[in-house]
Amino acid sequence: MRVIIQRVSEASVTVDNKIVGQIDKGFVLLVGFTHGDTIEDLNYIVKKIKFIRLFDDENGIMNVDINNSGGSILSISQFTLHANTSKGRRPSYDMAMKYDESKALYEKFNELLRSEGLKVQEGVFGADMKVSLINDGPVTIIIDSKEGCYEKNKL
Repeated sequence: MRVIIQRVSEASVTVDNKIVGQIDKGFVLLVGFTHGDTIEDLNYIVKKIKFIRLFDDENGIMNVDINNSGGSILSISQFTLHANTSKGRRPSYDMAMKYDESKALYEKFNELLRSEGLKVQEGVFGADMKVSLINDGPVTIIIDSKEGCYEKNKL
């Protein structure tokens, strides 16, 4: 599982010229799944997102997590995060998880975020979405569950 976190001052996602999700300060999450991703991957990423300190404290240092910032999340599914560009000019998406499996994991991922007390808006899985955002900083972080550790409480 791979997630790109962008700290934003505002963001929205539009499908068929209608805004389906919108937040003020918070995170835009671009979320992609690959073969073999499991609930452990989701749990690892959810904990990282909940506790990663990307908002400024009173001294202007990124030392505040989303829980204590008053921010929200706009979660966007994005299978292209697992594109392979090593050959030719057209990316291969063979490493992206198939539609039905990834849709189920995406829905579970958003459910887990909410169960942690986070405010979550979503795009529409599999739709042609138009994402608008103002990246604050800019701050952009990539988290890959395969590069992390699954040990409980070791974040």
